[in-house]
Amino acid sequence: MRTQEDGPTEAVLVLSTLGAAERRLLGGRRPQTVEAAAPEPVPTARVTIVAPEPFATPEAASAWLARRRRDSDAAEADLATALETLNRALRAQRAAAADPYLGELSADRALVARIGYGRGDSVADGRFGEAFELPRARPRRIRRSMEAPEERFAALLGARERALVAEELVLRARADLDAGCMREAALQARIALEALIAELADSAPALGERRAAAGEAANAALRGELSEAAGDGVREAVAAMEAALRRHRLGS
Repeated sequence: MRTQEDGPTEAVLVLSTLGAAERRLLGGRRPQTVEAAAPEPVPTARVTIVAPEPFATPEAASAWLARRRRDSDAAEADLATALETLNRALRAQRAAAADPYLGELSADRALVARIGYGRGDSVADGRFGEAFELPRARPRRIRRSMEAPEERFAALLGARERALVAEELVLRARADLDAGCMREAALQARIALEALIAELADSAPALGERRAAAGEAANAALRGELSEAAGDGVREAVAAMEAALRRHRLGS
């Protein structure tokens, strides 16, 4: 994968599908009578992201992995970089297939995450010279006095509460930011901000202070890549909108 056509290779992406038991359709295309809803086997995708430059020696590779074992922050940073690379590929696939339902992935949706090293063909096939699995993130504990997603989920399904239009737009802007897609984030944040100002009158004055920076960043995004200052403005605007939405949910 490259960010520029004539630029260096930044990562090698290997995609594999681990097969599930074959499902045979008896009776051709005719509907089948079902007495019990048994679970269906599903395939699992394996993504391997390989650094383009090899280690100089096996000892150097082993020492690098040992440092990652000791330094959980460095291992998490490697995972975040790998996810950003994967989501870039998913965005490319979504555009190529014109499939709006092909979504991005986060670390907590992975069945397992591993960091390791090995020979190219072996690693691509899921075999490492040495590797370790990252611990799964613990689910967040939310106090009863704070946000309660399960209760709000029930309220939304039961039409006792309605989600704001801006909520979805802010989530999309956050996803763009986390994926490193600053131009998309800037354009999405501008629309999200206008929607949120219209929907949350109490927060409109504070959010209105973000309008100029968000508008300038969106205009810059139409012309090309954003400057560091413009990117910071987008991040601050998204953070301010998220804070306003948290206050709204707590007050609902």
